[in-house]
Order: sequence, then C-alpha cells, then structure tokens
Amino acid sequence: MPRKKAKEINLEALEEAFKMLEEVKNDFLTPKNVKSKIDQVETILKENDNEIQIRINKALHELEEIADDINLQPFTRTQLWNIVSILEKIIA
Repeated sequence: MPRKKAKEINLEALEEAFKMLEEVKNDFLTPKNVKSKIDQVETILKENDNEIQIRINKALHELEEIADDINLQPFTRTQLWNIVSILEKIIA
C-alpha cells in the first residue's frame, strides 16, 4: 500500500476538523455565541492569504477561548478539544 504524502494527510485532517466543527455548530445544545465563534474559526481556516500554520494557530487560539466558555456542555467541550488535537497534529 503506498504511503500518503504529508500534504494529503494534512488535507484529510483539515477536512475532518471542518466536519467536526459543523457537528458542534449544528448541535441544538450549542449556545449561539459559540456557533458564531465557530463560524469565525471556519473563516480563519479557509483564508488563503496566510500559510496554513498561521491560520491554524489563529484557529487554535479561538478554539481555546471557546472551550473556556462556562455555558458549554461537557461533551461539546470535549469535541472542541478533539478538534484542537487534530489541528495541532497538522502543524506538528
């Protein structure tokens, strides 16, 4: 089986992160302010004016702020930390 290139793996990981962000955003238990911030994270990650590492670092900062929201359900917080983990693997 051929090995995947790092760029392909990063693209797959980024797609997985987007899918998970959509899941959190579409959860009816997610507060509106958190949904708005998730939209911002998605916008940051989709920008083409910066390198992927810079975009991911900005997104990680936003996600950490979101995860600190006291109104979040524990499961939602766990989902956010999983997304953080995926994004950190891309820039590692």
